[in-house]
Formats: sequence, C-alpha cells, structure tokens
Amino acid sequence: MVSGLVTAEWAERYGPRVDDYRFPRGEEVREQWSEQVGLDGFVLLEAVFAPAAPDWLREIEAVQVLRVSWVQQYHRDERGVRWREGKDLPPVHHRLCSPYDTDARYGIKRGSGWTGYKAHLTETCEPDAPHMITQVATTDAVVADTEMTEPIHQTLTERELLPDVHVVDAGYTTAALFLSATERGMELLGPAPHDSSRQSREDQGFSRADFRLDWDNESAICPRGHRSFEWWEQKHHRNGTPVLKVFFSAEHCRPCPKQTSCTKPPSGRRGRGITFLPRGRHEALEAVRQAQETDSWKNRYAIRAGVEGTISQAVRVTGLRRTRYRVLPATRLGHVFAATAINLIRIDRWLTGTPLGGTRTSRLEALMLAA
Repeated sequence: MVSGLVTAEWAERYGPRVDDYRFPRGEEVREQWSEQVGLDGFVLLEAVFAPAAPDWLREIEAVQVLRVSWVQQYHRDERGVRWREGKDLPPVHHRLCSPYDTDARYGIKRGSGWTGYKAHLTETCEPDAPHMITQVATTDAVVADTEMTEPIHQTLTERELLPDVHVVDAGYTTAALFLSATERGMELLGPAPHDSSRQSREDQGFSRADFRLDWDNESAICPRGHRSFEWWEQKHHRNGTPVLKVFFSAEHCRPCPKQTSCTKPPSGRRGRGITFLPRGRHEALEAVRQAQETDSWKNRYAIRAGVEGTISQAVRVTGLRRTRYRVLPATRLGHVFAATAINLIRIDRWLTGTPLGGTRTSRLEALMLAA
C-alpha cells in the first residue's frame, strides 16, 4: 500500500543517510521544504487511516506518534499545509517533544534546557546517623517544583516518614505551602518567594511590606497614614489563587508628596492598587521573610547544602541525569533503583566507618592552597 504512495522525490528528500543529511539553506526554501514534509505526512496518514486499510497499521506505535506529531505541529486547511507557531502550538504539558519517548517534555531551569524528566529527592540529615533517601518523585520536565511539595509531603505522611522540619530550596516554597506545612504539624524551612511588585524589584518606592493591613476593618493603611477605600476578594486571573485587591483613593494619592515613589500618576478615582494574599497565607509568608534575615535562620538553613552532595553522588555514581528508560513509569523506577543504590552505599560506609567525602577541590585551587 505504501509503495504506491512513495515517489522518486521521497527518496531524494528522505533517502540520504542520517550523517549525510543537510537541511536546505535559506529561510524561504526551508519553509517550502517543511510544508512539503507536512504534506507527505498527511498523505501517509490518510492512507493508513483509510477505511480499506488494515486495522493493525493504525496500532503501530510509530504511526500513532506520527499522527500526534502532525496534529500538534501542522495546520491543514483550504490554504494548504503550514507550521503551527507560537500560541497556536499545544501547551507545553501536552506537547510531544521526542518521537522515541512520548512522556518526555522540554523544560528550562536556570537557563538550561533539556528534554526529559525531573527527579526530586528527599533525605534525612541527622548528624548521628547515615543520611538516607526517604522519598523519590519523578515528573516530566515542565512540572514546577512548587507543584511537588504537597505530593511529597502527602507520600511521606502515608509512609509515616514526615519530618518535623523539611529543608528545601526556593523552588519548593509558596505562601500556601508554608501554611499547609504548619497545618500538617511540620516546618517548611526554605527561602520565601520575593515580592514581585515593581517597587520591590527596582528597590525604589513603597513595596507591599510598607503597607499595614487592618484585617478586622478590611482596609490597608499606606506609609502616609491614609486608608484604602476598596477591598475585594477575588481569584487571580492566571492561576485561580485567592487574592485581595486593595485600592487607595486618587484624592489622597494625587497630591501626596511621595506619589512618585509609590505609584504612577492616578487617573480616575483610584490611586495605588495592591494585591495581597488572604490573611493566613500573608502572615505565614511575612513571618518567613522576617525570619530569614536573622543569623539564626541562616545557620539552620546551611544544612540544606548537603543535598547538593546527594545530587552530585546520584549523578556521578548512578548517571541520574540520563535515563536508561523510556516513558515516565520506567524512568521513575530507574530513579528508585538509583536512590536504593545510594542508600546501600551509605549504609556500607557508615558501618565500615568510612568518612564522608569532602567538597571537590579543583587542581588550580589545590595549587593555590598549597602555595
């Protein structure tokens, strides 16, 4: 069936060996080439899904992957076949990134991008016992770290391994997570998210922290002593998080001598508008922000650096950053095997009295220390 569809041009387009393959040069030529590839794919899919075609053809994994890829990456209408671009593409959570692993997704963290998965490791850190990995969670690469904090706590609770203090980095904290951890009877020890207001980012003018909230009377008080005249409870337009919208009167903001340090020139009857979290989350977040400025908090949080050694050991000993498996369940099992291997190594070293490894020192640094 397929042999009747393939023409000599197909052999020219797809026939060269992979190591000899070159994309056409020139933007316009490449666009024409991509559209032709899209058309070829649709021709093949139409033949496979035709009523007269054998049913088993549609069940071939490669055919199913091709169909999903073409639906996600190409438009086909009366104008022909063309690439999807920008917002016309599926959301990253659903977008196929590899024909070899349909669960893998493309993620970016601190400027580095990769196609695959994320591993989240939880370990004990008592000074008088070996440090054991107690929880392994695996997700695709686009799942935010904050989405995993609560599931990790839930799993630890079910296994009766929930710690009194869970030390995490900034990627695993939000106001809601600080509050929910307290409700579980534990402390989430990690940096609080930064104030995202323009004034705080630029370190100029009055930020949220400069406004006092009168929860009982549902109003905010600005640094100059004026009260807000509007207080709304609503949902955040992007993520549905409960928020409070507070507005001050332009009557007070417009003539205020600090207006340029606070807000843009008011228009209409509203002056400065600020978004706050509900009381419980707001107070939990502010408590952490104040605490993390103290030496006591910084000394306690220093222990978190130990997990970097665990990640390093997992990468060096088990090759954690390159999965040997396809699809999420198999990759998750591989991560559990890796954590088990590390635990066995650590138990052995603890029982044999092998000292912990030190921080790696480069040759240049060693020469400088020696000098």
